[in-house]
Amino acid sequence: MGLMDGKKGLVVGVANERSLSWGVAKALGREGAVVAFTYAGEQLGKRVRPLAESMGSTFVEEMDVTDDSQMDKVFDLYRERVGDMDFLVHGVAYSDKSELKGPYYETSRANFLNTMDVSVYSFTALAARAEKIMPNGGAMLTLTFYGGQKAVPNYNAMGVAKAALESSVRYLAADLGPKNIRVNAVSAGAVKTLASAGISNFKQMLHISSTGSPLGRNVTQDEVGNAGVFLLSDLSTATTGEILFVDAGYQATAVSGRGSD
Repeated sequence: MGLMDGKKGLVVGVANERSLSWGVAKALGREGAVVAFTYAGEQLGKRVRPLAESMGSTFVEEMDVTDDSQMDKVFDLYRERVGDMDFLVHGVAYSDKSELKGPYYETSRANFLNTMDVSVYSFTALAARAEKIMPNGGAMLTLTFYGGQKAVPNYNAMGVAKAALESSVRYLAADLGPKNIRVNAVSAGAVKTLASAGISNFKQMLHISSTGSPLGRNVTQDEVGNAGVFLLSDLSTATTGEILFVDAGYQATAVSGRGSD
């Protein structure tokens, strides 16, 4: 018996096999869940469809999270073809790569607004639609990063967006708790993904996090996926509004580097 046997839900934000949301999706499938997918644009669809097919998913639809009518259409299709929803995974984030370097105060208004829309509001918009097809309660999960709590070089508007996303988790948890819907986030350590490739000097970030964490290493996609399953499964029925760090302990340290005798 898997932890997610009999559960079904939607994963939004898979871009390729390195995506953290794919790590969560894989773990959900391993534990017996029925997983539906969306993708943003045909270029990503060519990558996502084979991944979905590899775990037997028959629901793979295009969805632009900035287009309300398209979101409505996908959720209508989900209701017709899959039925009720037990879980929702949000792994969507975007900011103009050219502005993820230099000082934060040089962020343009256009990029700031787009970053917040895609990376933050999309979770709220998805939650508003998902709760309507969670009659028996459920669980929602988003993915964040330590740059939402501390200033990280070259994370800029994305860090501000992650702070807003983490605040959204708490507000959604308060709103949806009476409906027995839990809302949480995994704050993953530095992992090589399509999104992280847009961060200037990301290799240095990987080195700093590995040498500065208590476990002395970076985390893996599978470890993030396993944490996601925990927060979406019945093992965490009393946990909501939580930001769960999966970063080898990096956020617990004040000085980079482990001590030695």
